[in-house]
Amino acid sequence: MNEKQLLEQAQINPVQSTDNISEQENVERIKKMSSDEMITKYFQTSYQPPDLKKARKRRREEVQFHYDFTIPEDMQEIGRGKKFLIRTYGCQMNEHDTEVMAGILTEMGYESTTETNEADLILLNTCAIRENAENKVFGEIGHLKPLKVEKPDLILGVCGCMSQEESVVDRIMKKHQHIDLVFGTHNIHRLPHLVKDAMFGKAQVVEVWSKEGDIIENLPKVRNGKIKAWVNIMYGCDKFCTYCIVPMTRGKERSRRPEDIIQEVRGLAAQGYQEITLLGQNVNAYGKDFEDLDYQFGDLMDDIHKIDIPRVRFTTSHPRDFDDHLIEVLSKGGNLLDHIHLPVQSGSNEVLKRMNRKYTREDYLELVRKIREAIPNATLTTDIIVGFPNETEEQFEETMTLVEEVGFEAAYTFIYSPREGTPAAKKKDDVPEEVKKQRLYRLNALVNKQSAASMKSYEGKTVKVLVEGESKKDPNVLAGYTEKSKLVNFVGPKSAIGKIVDVKITETKTWSLNGVMVENMVEVK
Repeated sequence: MNEKQLLEQAQINPVQSTDNISEQENVERIKKMSSDEMITKYFQTSYQPPDLKKARKRRREEVQFHYDFTIPEDMQEIGRGKKFLIRTYGCQMNEHDTEVMAGILTEMGYESTTETNEADLILLNTCAIRENAENKVFGEIGHLKPLKVEKPDLILGVCGCMSQEESVVDRIMKKHQHIDLVFGTHNIHRLPHLVKDAMFGKAQVVEVWSKEGDIIENLPKVRNGKIKAWVNIMYGCDKFCTYCIVPMTRGKERSRRPEDIIQEVRGLAAQGYQEITLLGQNVNAYGKDFEDLDYQFGDLMDDIHKIDIPRVRFTTSHPRDFDDHLIEVLSKGGNLLDHIHLPVQSGSNEVLKRMNRKYTREDYLELVRKIREAIPNATLTTDIIVGFPNETEEQFEETMTLVEEVGFEAAYTFIYSPREGTPAAKKKDDVPEEVKKQRLYRLNALVNKQSAASMKSYEGKTVKVLVEGESKKDPNVLAGYTEKSKLVNFVGPKSAIGKIVDVKITETKTWSLNGVMVENMVEVK
Protein backbone atom coordinates (compact mmCIF):
# COMPACT_ATOMS: atom_id res chain seq x y z
CA MET A 1 0.00 0.00 0.00
CA ASN A 2 1.57 3.32 -1.06
CA GLU A 3 1.61 6.58 0.92
CA LYS A 4 -1.35 8.03 -0.98
CA GLN A 5 -3.45 4.93 -0.30
CA LEU A 6 -2.49 4.98 3.37
CA LEU A 7 -3.56 8.60 3.64
CA GLU A 8 -6.87 7.83 1.92
CA GLN A 9 -7.52 4.90 4.25
CA ALA A 10 -6.67 6.91 7.34
CA GLN A 11 -8.54 9.86 5.85
CA ILE A 12 -6.10 12.38 7.29
CA ASN A 13 -5.48 15.57 5.37
CA PRO A 14 -1.75 15.96 4.77
CA VAL A 15 -0.30 19.15 6.29
CA GLN A 16 1.26 21.46 3.72
CA SER A 17 5.02 21.05 3.60
CA THR A 18 7.11 23.68 5.36
CA ASP A 19 10.46 22.51 3.98
CA ASN A 20 11.11 25.89 2.32
CA ILE A 21 10.37 27.92 5.46
CA SER A 22 13.24 28.71 7.80
CA GLU A 23 13.09 27.35 11.34
CA GLN A 24 12.88 30.86 12.83
CA GLU A 25 10.08 31.89 10.44
CA ASN A 26 8.19 28.74 11.36
CA VAL A 27 8.52 29.41 15.10
CA GLU A 28 7.28 32.98 14.65
CA ARG A 29 4.33 31.79 12.55
CA ILE A 30 3.32 29.21 15.17
CA LYS A 31 3.56 31.81 17.97
CA LYS A 32 0.98 33.95 16.16
CA MET A 33 -1.52 31.08 15.94
CA SER A 34 -4.30 30.78 18.48
CA SER A 35 -4.70 27.44 20.24
CA ASP A 36 -7.88 26.77 18.26
CA GLU A 37 -6.05 27.43 14.97
CA MET A 38 -3.27 25.05 15.98
CA ILE A 39 -5.71 22.28 16.84
CA THR A 40 -7.60 22.81 13.58
CA LYS A 41 -4.47 22.80 11.41
CA TYR A 42 -2.36 20.15 13.09
CA PHE A 43 -4.58 17.92 15.17
CA GLN A 44 -8.07 17.88 13.60
CA THR A 45 -8.84 14.42 12.28
CA SER A 46 -10.31 15.10 8.88
CA TYR A 47 -12.71 12.89 6.99
CA GLN A 48 -14.30 12.19 3.68
CA PRO A 49 -17.99 12.74 4.47
CA PRO A 50 -20.54 10.10 3.55
CA ASP A 51 -21.92 10.76 0.09
CA LEU A 52 -25.31 9.22 -0.69
CA LYS A 53 -25.07 10.25 -4.35
CA LYS A 54 -21.78 8.42 -4.66
CA ALA A 55 -23.17 5.45 -2.74
CA ARG A 56 -26.17 5.29 -5.08
CA LYS A 57 -23.94 4.65 -8.09
CA ARG A 58 -23.33 0.99 -8.75
CA ARG A 59 -19.84 0.42 -10.08
CA ARG A 60 -19.19 -3.16 -11.05
CA GLU A 61 -15.89 -3.37 -9.30
CA GLU A 62 -14.62 -6.76 -8.24
CA VAL A 63 -15.40 -7.52 -4.60
CA GLN A 64 -12.24 -7.93 -2.57
CA PHE A 65 -12.06 -10.73 0.03
CA HIS A 66 -9.74 -10.23 3.00
CA TYR A 67 -8.64 -13.06 5.30
CA ASP A 68 -5.83 -11.28 7.11
CA PHE A 69 -7.60 -9.39 9.91
CA THR A 70 -5.45 -8.95 13.00
CA ILE A 71 -5.43 -6.65 16.02
CA PRO A 72 -2.36 -4.37 15.77
CA GLU A 73 0.23 -5.36 18.35
CA ASP A 74 0.11 -1.98 20.10
CA MET A 75 -3.68 -2.30 20.52
CA GLN A 76 -3.90 -5.87 21.85
CA GLU A 77 -3.78 -4.80 25.51
CA ILE A 78 -4.99 -1.21 25.27
CA GLY A 79 -8.37 -2.05 26.79
CA ARG A 80 -7.00 -4.04 29.72
CA GLY A 81 -8.87 -3.05 32.88
CA LYS A 82 -11.49 -1.13 30.87
CA LYS A 83 -15.08 -1.91 29.91
CA PHE A 84 -17.22 -1.35 26.84
CA LEU A 85 -20.95 -1.05 26.21
CA ILE A 86 -22.63 -1.28 22.79
CA ARG A 87 -26.25 -0.21 22.38
CA THR A 88 -27.83 -1.69 19.27
CA TYR A 89 -30.73 -0.28 17.29
CA GLY A 90 -32.47 -1.79 14.27
CA CYS A 91 -32.22 -5.06 12.39
CA GLN A 92 -30.53 -8.41 12.89
CA MET A 93 -27.66 -7.21 10.69
CA ASN A 94 -26.91 -4.53 13.27
CA GLU A 95 -27.06 -7.13 16.03
CA HIS A 96 -24.55 -9.22 14.12
CA ASP A 97 -22.30 -6.18 13.59
CA THR A 98 -22.44 -5.63 17.35
CA GLU A 99 -21.23 -9.20 17.90
CA VAL A 100 -18.27 -8.47 15.63
CA MET A 101 -17.40 -5.19 17.36
CA ALA A 102 -17.69 -6.90 20.74
CA GLY A 103 -15.30 -9.57 19.49
CA ILE A 104 -12.77 -6.99 18.33
CA LEU A 105 -12.95 -5.02 21.57
CA THR A 106 -12.61 -8.20 23.64
CA GLU A 107 -9.42 -9.07 21.75
CA MET A 108 -8.18 -5.57 22.57
CA GLY A 109 -8.51 -6.40 26.27
CA TYR A 110 -11.85 -4.74 27.02
CA GLU A 111 -14.56 -6.41 29.09
CA SER A 112 -18.26 -6.09 28.36
CA THR A 113 -20.65 -4.33 30.73
CA THR A 114 -24.35 -3.50 30.73
CA GLU A 115 -23.91 -0.61 33.17
CA THR A 116 -23.52 2.79 31.50
CA ASN A 117 -21.63 4.29 34.44
CA GLU A 118 -19.03 1.50 34.35
CA ALA A 119 -18.17 1.86 30.68
CA ASP A 120 -14.94 3.40 29.38
CA LEU A 121 -16.15 3.06 25.79
CA ILE A 122 -19.76 3.36 24.61
CA LEU A 123 -20.83 2.73 21.01
CA LEU A 124 -24.30 3.41 19.60
CA ASN A 125 -24.83 1.02 16.68
CA THR A 126 -27.55 2.82 14.76
CA CYS A 127 -30.37 2.20 12.29
CA ALA A 128 -31.40 4.56 9.47
CA ILE A 129 -34.58 2.82 8.33
CA ARG A 130 -37.09 4.95 10.24
CA GLU A 131 -37.12 8.45 11.67
CA ASN A 132 -38.18 7.17 15.09
CA ALA A 133 -35.00 5.09 15.39
CA GLU A 134 -32.91 8.15 14.52
CA ASN A 135 -34.70 10.26 17.14
CA LYS A 136 -33.98 7.63 19.79
CA VAL A 137 -30.27 7.75 18.99
CA PHE A 138 -30.04 11.53 19.18
CA GLY A 139 -31.96 11.38 22.44
CA GLU A 140 -29.39 8.93 23.79
CA ILE A 141 -26.54 11.13 22.54
CA GLY A 142 -27.99 13.96 24.59
CA HIS A 143 -28.39 11.79 27.68
CA LEU A 144 -24.72 10.74 27.52
CA LYS A 145 -23.35 14.30 27.56
CA PRO A 146 -23.38 14.71 31.38
CA LEU A 147 -21.54 11.38 31.72
CA LYS A 148 -18.87 12.62 29.30
CA VAL A 149 -18.48 15.79 31.37
CA GLU A 150 -18.10 13.65 34.50
CA LYS A 151 -15.69 11.21 32.80
CA PRO A 152 -13.64 13.14 30.19
CA ASP A 153 -11.67 10.01 29.21
CA LEU A 154 -14.86 8.15 28.29
CA ILE A 155 -14.95 7.43 24.54
CA LEU A 156 -18.38 7.88 22.94
CA GLY A 157 -18.94 6.59 19.42
CA VAL A 158 -21.71 6.46 16.84
CA CYS A 159 -21.59 3.78 14.16
CA GLY A 160 -23.95 1.82 11.90
CA CYS A 161 -26.28 3.00 9.17
CA MET A 162 -27.00 6.50 10.51
CA SER A 163 -23.30 7.25 10.23
CA GLN A 164 -23.52 6.78 6.46
CA GLU A 165 -25.80 9.84 6.14
CA GLU A 166 -24.26 13.27 5.52
CA SER A 167 -26.90 15.10 7.56
CA VAL A 168 -26.31 12.89 10.59
CA VAL A 169 -22.52 13.30 10.54
CA ASP A 170 -22.83 17.06 10.03
CA ARG A 171 -25.27 17.31 12.95
CA ILE A 172 -22.97 15.33 15.25
CA MET A 173 -19.92 17.40 14.34
CA LYS A 174 -21.73 20.72 14.78
CA LYS A 175 -24.01 20.07 17.74
CA HIS A 176 -22.61 17.08 19.65
CA GLN A 177 -18.93 17.76 20.22
CA HIS A 178 -18.89 15.26 23.10
CA ILE A 179 -19.05 12.41 20.56
CA ASP A 180 -15.46 11.26 20.00
CA LEU A 181 -15.86 8.74 17.21
CA VAL A 182 -18.06 8.27 14.13
CA PHE A 183 -17.63 5.40 11.69
CA GLY A 184 -19.75 3.63 9.12
CA THR A 185 -20.83 0.16 8.08
CA HIS A 186 -17.92 -0.56 5.72
CA ASN A 187 -15.05 -0.04 8.15
CA ILE A 188 -15.97 -1.96 11.30
CA HIS A 189 -12.71 -3.89 10.85
CA ARG A 190 -10.89 -0.57 11.36
CA LEU A 191 -12.21 -0.29 14.93
CA PRO A 192 -8.82 -0.81 16.67
CA HIS A 193 -7.26 2.04 14.68
CA LEU A 194 -10.26 4.29 15.26
CA VAL A 195 -10.30 3.68 19.01
CA LYS A 196 -6.59 4.45 19.15
CA ASP A 197 -7.14 7.72 17.25
CA ALA A 198 -10.00 8.64 19.60
CA MET A 199 -7.86 7.90 22.65
CA PHE A 200 -4.88 9.98 21.62
CA GLY A 201 -6.37 12.53 19.22
CA LYS A 202 -7.39 16.06 20.05
CA ALA A 203 -10.67 16.13 18.12
CA GLN A 204 -13.50 14.02 16.78
CA VAL A 205 -12.47 10.98 14.76
CA VAL A 206 -14.74 10.55 11.74
CA GLU A 207 -14.15 7.77 9.24
CA VAL A 208 -17.05 6.95 6.95
CA TRP A 209 -16.54 5.27 3.60
CA SER A 210 -19.09 5.66 0.81
CA LYS A 211 -17.63 2.70 -1.05
CA GLU A 212 -19.31 -0.36 -2.44
CA GLY A 213 -17.83 -2.60 0.22
CA ASP A 214 -15.40 -5.49 0.52
CA ILE A 215 -15.81 -8.70 2.51
CA ILE A 216 -13.66 -9.09 5.61
CA GLU A 217 -13.46 -12.67 6.86
CA ASN A 218 -11.95 -13.99 10.09
CA LEU A 219 -13.39 -11.18 12.21
CA PRO A 220 -13.73 -12.18 15.88
CA LYS A 221 -17.25 -12.38 17.34
CA VAL A 222 -18.76 -12.45 20.78
CA ARG A 223 -22.10 -14.12 20.15
CA ASN A 224 -25.14 -13.45 22.25
CA GLY A 225 -25.57 -16.79 23.97
CA LYS A 226 -24.71 -20.35 22.99
CA ILE A 227 -28.10 -21.45 21.63
CA LYS A 228 -28.88 -19.37 18.54
CA ALA A 229 -26.46 -17.68 16.14
CA TRP A 230 -26.57 -15.20 13.27
CA VAL A 231 -24.59 -16.13 10.14
CA ASN A 232 -24.11 -13.33 7.67
CA ILE A 233 -24.07 -14.76 4.14
CA MET A 234 -24.13 -11.53 2.11
CA TYR A 235 -24.04 -7.77 2.44
CA GLY A 236 -25.75 -4.85 0.75
CA CYS A 237 -28.74 -4.53 -1.56
CA ASP A 238 -29.25 -3.63 -5.22
CA LYS A 239 -33.04 -3.36 -5.21
CA PHE A 240 -33.32 0.41 -4.60
CA CYS A 241 -36.86 0.49 -3.27
CA THR A 242 -37.77 4.18 -3.35
CA TYR A 243 -38.40 4.38 0.42
CA CYS A 244 -35.24 2.58 1.53
CA ILE A 245 -31.84 4.01 2.46
CA VAL A 246 -30.14 0.59 2.88
CA PRO A 247 -28.53 0.35 -0.60
CA MET A 248 -26.75 3.63 0.14
CA THR A 249 -25.72 2.78 3.71
CA ARG A 250 -24.78 -0.87 3.17
CA GLY A 251 -23.43 -0.87 -0.38
CA LYS A 252 -23.96 -3.22 -3.30
CA GLU A 253 -24.94 -6.88 -3.02
CA ARG A 254 -21.87 -8.99 -2.35
CA SER A 255 -21.89 -12.62 -1.27
CA ARG A 256 -19.50 -14.48 0.98
CA ARG A 257 -17.88 -17.52 -0.56
CA PRO A 258 -19.90 -20.69 0.15
CA GLU A 259 -16.94 -22.53 1.67
CA ASP A 260 -16.51 -19.77 4.28
CA ILE A 261 -20.20 -19.88 5.23
CA ILE A 262 -20.32 -23.68 5.43
CA GLN A 263 -17.17 -23.73 7.55
CA GLU A 264 -18.77 -21.22 9.95
CA VAL A 265 -22.01 -23.23 10.17
CA ARG A 266 -20.12 -26.47 10.81
CA GLY A 267 -18.16 -24.74 13.54
CA LEU A 268 -21.39 -23.56 15.19
CA ALA A 269 -22.83 -27.07 15.00
CA ALA A 270 -19.69 -28.48 16.64
CA GLN A 271 -20.04 -25.91 19.45
CA GLY A 272 -23.56 -27.12 20.16
CA TYR A 273 -25.64 -24.29 18.70
CA GLN A 274 -29.21 -25.39 18.10
CA GLU A 275 -30.33 -22.79 15.58
CA ILE A 276 -28.78 -20.49 13.01
CA THR A 277 -30.34 -17.65 11.04
CA LEU A 278 -28.75 -16.81 7.69
CA LEU A 279 -28.65 -13.02 7.30
CA GLY A 280 -28.66 -10.62 4.39
CA GLN A 281 -30.37 -7.37 3.48
CA ASN A 282 -31.73 -9.42 0.58
CA VAL A 283 -30.76 -12.89 1.64
CA ASN A 284 -32.17 -14.87 -1.28
CA ALA A 285 -30.19 -12.80 -3.79
CA TYR A 286 -27.19 -14.71 -2.45
CA GLY A 287 -24.75 -15.83 -5.13
CA LYS A 288 -26.19 -13.79 -7.98
CA ASP A 289 -23.10 -11.59 -7.93
CA PHE A 290 -20.69 -14.51 -8.42
CA GLU A 291 -18.97 -14.35 -11.79
CA ASP A 292 -16.91 -17.53 -11.41
CA LEU A 293 -19.50 -19.78 -9.78
CA ASP A 294 -23.04 -20.95 -10.55
CA TYR A 295 -24.15 -21.24 -6.94
CA GLN A 296 -27.15 -19.44 -5.46
CA PHE A 297 -29.23 -19.40 -2.30
CA GLY A 298 -31.03 -22.67 -3.00
CA ASP A 299 -27.66 -24.42 -3.42
CA LEU A 300 -26.39 -22.99 -0.14
CA MET A 301 -29.54 -24.05 1.72
CA ASP A 302 -29.24 -27.54 0.22
CA ASP A 303 -25.67 -27.84 1.50
CA ILE A 304 -26.58 -26.53 4.97
CA HIS A 305 -29.51 -28.97 5.00
CA LYS A 306 -26.87 -31.72 5.26
CA ILE A 307 -25.12 -30.21 8.30
CA ASP A 308 -26.05 -31.59 11.71
CA ILE A 309 -27.60 -28.49 13.23
CA PRO A 310 -31.26 -28.78 14.34
CA ARG A 311 -32.75 -25.54 12.98
CA VAL A 312 -31.97 -23.24 10.06
CA ARG A 313 -33.81 -19.98 9.36
CA PHE A 314 -33.14 -17.06 7.02
CA THR A 315 -34.07 -13.38 6.78
CA THR A 316 -34.94 -11.16 5.00
CA SER A 317 -36.06 -12.40 1.61
CA HIS A 318 -37.33 -10.44 -1.39
CA PRO A 319 -40.22 -11.85 -3.46
CA ARG A 320 -38.36 -11.14 -6.72
CA ASP A 321 -35.52 -13.50 -5.77
CA PHE A 322 -37.62 -16.32 -4.27
CA ASP A 323 -37.16 -18.82 -7.10
CA ASP A 324 -38.51 -22.30 -7.77
CA HIS A 325 -35.24 -23.99 -6.86
CA LEU A 326 -35.28 -22.43 -3.40
CA ILE A 327 -38.87 -23.58 -2.87
CA GLU A 328 -37.89 -27.10 -3.95
CA VAL A 329 -35.00 -27.19 -1.47
CA LEU A 330 -37.09 -25.80 1.40
CA SER A 331 -39.72 -28.47 0.76
CA LYS A 332 -37.18 -31.09 1.90
CA GLY A 333 -37.84 -29.97 5.48
CA GLY A 334 -35.55 -31.45 8.10
CA ASN A 335 -33.56 -28.62 9.67
CA LEU A 336 -34.90 -26.14 7.05
CA LEU A 337 -37.83 -24.64 8.92
CA ASP A 338 -41.13 -23.84 7.25
CA HIS A 339 -41.54 -20.35 8.68
CA ILE A 340 -40.95 -17.89 5.83
CA HIS A 341 -40.78 -14.13 6.29
CA LEU A 342 -41.73 -12.60 2.94
CA PRO A 343 -42.12 -8.79 2.96
CA VAL A 344 -44.90 -7.59 0.63
CA GLN A 345 -45.02 -3.89 1.72
CA SER A 346 -48.32 -3.21 -0.10
CA GLY A 347 -51.18 -5.04 -1.79
CA SER A 348 -51.68 -2.34 -4.43
CA ASN A 349 -49.98 -2.57 -7.81
CA GLU A 350 -49.88 1.22 -8.09
CA VAL A 351 -48.16 1.59 -4.72
CA LEU A 352 -45.78 -1.31 -5.41
CA LYS A 353 -44.77 0.42 -8.64
CA ARG A 354 -44.11 3.70 -6.82
CA MET A 355 -42.09 1.74 -4.28
CA ASN A 356 -40.02 0.20 -7.13
CA ARG A 357 -40.66 -3.29 -5.78
CA LYS A 358 -40.80 -4.67 -9.35
CA TYR A 359 -43.46 -7.29 -8.72
CA THR A 360 -47.22 -7.09 -8.76
CA ARG A 361 -49.88 -8.23 -6.35
CA GLU A 362 -50.56 -11.11 -8.74
CA ASP A 363 -46.85 -12.08 -8.80
CA TYR A 364 -46.78 -12.17 -5.01
CA LEU A 365 -49.94 -14.28 -4.72
CA GLU A 366 -48.59 -16.71 -7.32
CA LEU A 367 -45.38 -17.07 -5.28
CA VAL A 368 -47.47 -17.76 -2.16
CA ARG A 369 -49.42 -20.39 -4.10
CA LYS A 370 -46.18 -22.12 -5.15
CA ILE A 371 -44.84 -22.09 -1.58
CA ARG A 372 -48.09 -23.49 -0.17
CA GLU A 373 -48.26 -26.18 -2.84
CA ALA A 374 -44.70 -27.37 -2.12
CA ILE A 375 -44.79 -26.75 1.66
CA PRO A 376 -48.44 -27.15 2.74
CA ASN A 377 -47.84 -26.26 6.40
CA ALA A 378 -45.68 -23.20 5.72
CA THR A 379 -46.22 -20.23 8.02
CA LEU A 380 -45.93 -16.85 6.30
CA THR A 381 -45.17 -13.51 7.95
CA THR A 382 -44.50 -10.17 6.29
CA ASP A 383 -43.66 -6.45 6.41
CA ILE A 384 -46.21 -3.81 5.41
CA ILE A 385 -45.96 -0.02 5.04
CA VAL A 386 -49.12 2.09 5.27
CA GLY A 387 -49.46 5.72 4.26
CA PHE A 388 -46.94 5.64 1.43
CA PRO A 389 -47.08 9.04 -0.34
CA ASN A 390 -50.49 9.52 -2.00
CA GLU A 391 -51.83 6.10 -0.99
CA THR A 392 -55.59 6.17 -1.59
CA GLU A 393 -58.23 4.46 0.51
CA GLU A 394 -58.83 2.01 -2.32
CA GLN A 395 -55.12 1.16 -2.48
CA PHE A 396 -55.01 0.61 1.28
CA GLU A 397 -58.04 -1.71 1.02
CA GLU A 398 -56.12 -3.75 -1.55
CA THR A 399 -53.46 -4.31 1.12
CA MET A 400 -56.15 -5.41 3.58
CA THR A 401 -57.62 -7.94 1.14
CA LEU A 402 -54.17 -9.33 0.34
CA VAL A 403 -53.45 -9.81 4.06
CA GLU A 404 -56.71 -11.77 4.36
CA GLU A 405 -56.10 -13.82 1.22
CA VAL A 406 -52.57 -14.86 2.20
CA GLY A 407 -53.50 -15.37 5.86
CA PHE A 408 -50.31 -13.93 7.34
CA GLU A 409 -49.86 -15.14 10.92
CA ALA A 410 -47.86 -12.06 11.89
CA ALA A 411 -46.68 -8.83 10.30
CA TYR A 412 -44.34 -5.97 11.06
CA THR A 413 -46.44 -2.92 10.21
CA PHE A 414 -45.26 0.66 9.88
CA ILE A 415 -46.45 4.11 8.94
CA TYR A 416 -44.26 5.34 6.09
CA SER A 417 -41.29 7.35 7.32
CA PRO A 418 -39.44 9.52 4.75
CA ARG A 419 -35.67 9.08 4.73
CA GLU A 420 -33.49 11.86 3.38
CA GLY A 421 -31.63 10.73 0.26
CA THR A 422 -34.35 8.40 -1.02
CA PRO A 423 -36.59 9.14 -4.05
CA ALA A 424 -39.77 8.74 -2.00
CA ALA A 425 -38.71 11.53 0.35
CA LYS A 426 -39.06 13.97 -2.55
CA LYS A 427 -42.67 12.97 -3.25
CA LYS A 428 -45.46 15.24 -2.12
CA ASP A 429 -47.65 13.42 0.37
CA ASP A 430 -51.34 14.29 0.59
CA VAL A 431 -52.34 11.59 3.10
CA PRO A 432 -53.14 13.24 6.48
CA GLU A 433 -51.29 11.85 9.49
CA GLU A 434 -54.53 10.96 11.24
CA VAL A 435 -55.63 8.90 8.21
CA LYS A 436 -52.30 7.04 8.28
CA LYS A 437 -52.74 6.23 11.97
CA GLN A 438 -56.29 4.96 11.38
CA ARG A 439 -55.09 2.73 8.55
CA LEU A 440 -52.34 1.31 10.74
CA TYR A 441 -54.89 0.66 13.49
CA ARG A 442 -57.20 -1.19 11.09
CA LEU A 443 -54.35 -3.20 9.60
CA ASN A 444 -53.05 -4.19 13.04
CA ALA A 445 -56.54 -5.24 14.11
CA LEU A 446 -56.73 -7.58 11.12
CA VAL A 447 -53.24 -9.00 11.68
CA ASN A 448 -53.99 -9.52 15.38
CA LYS A 449 -57.20 -11.35 14.49
CA GLN A 450 -55.36 -13.66 12.10
CA SER A 451 -52.55 -14.23 14.59
CA ALA A 452 -54.99 -15.13 17.36
CA ALA A 453 -56.80 -17.56 15.05
CA SER A 454 -53.55 -19.27 14.08
CA MET A 455 -52.54 -19.53 17.73
CA LYS A 456 -55.91 -21.05 18.63
CA SER A 457 -55.14 -24.01 16.38
CA TYR A 458 -52.30 -25.01 18.72
CA GLU A 459 -54.51 -25.58 21.76
CA GLY A 460 -54.07 -29.11 23.12
CA LYS A 461 -51.23 -29.88 20.69
CA THR A 462 -47.67 -30.80 21.58
CA VAL A 463 -44.96 -28.67 19.94
CA LYS A 464 -41.19 -28.72 19.92
CA VAL A 465 -39.72 -25.69 21.68
CA LEU A 466 -36.13 -24.52 21.63
CA VAL A 467 -35.76 -23.20 25.18
CA GLU A 468 -33.84 -19.94 25.21
CA GLY A 469 -34.07 -18.97 28.87
CA GLU A 470 -36.32 -17.54 31.53
CA SER A 471 -39.40 -15.49 30.67
CA LYS A 472 -38.83 -11.74 30.93
CA LYS A 473 -41.96 -11.42 33.04
CA ASP A 474 -41.39 -14.33 35.43
CA PRO A 475 -38.02 -16.00 36.20
CA ASN A 476 -39.87 -19.15 37.27
CA VAL A 477 -41.23 -19.59 33.75
CA LEU A 478 -39.13 -20.76 30.79
CA ALA A 479 -39.55 -19.37 27.28
CA GLY A 480 -38.62 -20.46 23.78
CA TYR A 481 -39.79 -20.70 20.19
CA THR A 482 -41.40 -23.36 18.08
CA GLU A 483 -40.21 -24.29 14.60
CA LYS A 484 -42.78 -21.80 13.26
CA SER A 485 -41.37 -19.05 15.47
CA LYS A 486 -44.24 -19.01 18.00
CA LEU A 487 -43.29 -17.86 21.49
CA VAL A 488 -44.09 -20.45 24.17
CA ASN A 489 -44.00 -19.89 27.95
CA PHE A 490 -44.03 -22.90 30.27
CA VAL A 491 -42.87 -24.14 33.65
CA GLY A 492 -39.90 -26.48 33.51
CA PRO A 493 -36.46 -27.21 34.94
CA LYS A 494 -33.60 -24.82 34.20
CA SER A 495 -31.75 -27.82 32.75
CA ALA A 496 -34.06 -27.54 29.73
CA ILE A 497 -32.46 -24.23 28.65
CA GLY A 498 -30.56 -24.73 25.43
CA LYS A 499 -32.45 -27.89 24.52
CA ILE A 500 -35.41 -28.71 22.30
CA VAL A 501 -38.27 -30.03 24.44
CA ASP A 502 -41.85 -31.15 23.91
CA VAL A 503 -44.45 -28.76 25.35
CA LYS A 504 -48.19 -29.37 25.41
CA ILE A 505 -50.12 -26.15 24.77
CA THR A 506 -52.74 -25.36 27.41
CA GLU A 507 -53.58 -21.72 26.61
CA THR A 508 -53.36 -19.56 23.50
CA LYS A 509 -52.99 -15.79 23.24
CA THR A 510 -52.69 -13.39 20.32
CA TRP A 511 -48.89 -13.48 20.17
CA SER A 512 -47.82 -16.29 22.50
CA LEU A 513 -48.67 -19.75 23.82
CA ASN A 514 -48.64 -21.20 27.34
CA GLY A 515 -48.02 -24.85 28.04
CA VAL A 516 -46.62 -27.62 30.20
CA MET A 517 -43.47 -29.50 29.45
CA VAL A 518 -43.78 -33.14 28.49
CA GLU A 519 -41.38 -35.15 30.63
CA ASN A 520 -39.14 -36.63 27.94
CA MET A 521 -36.71 -34.10 26.50
CA VAL A 522 -35.83 -34.26 22.83
CA GLU A 523 -32.22 -35.33 22.59
CA VAL A 524 -30.14 -33.07 20.32
CA LYS A 525 -26.75 -34.24 19.24
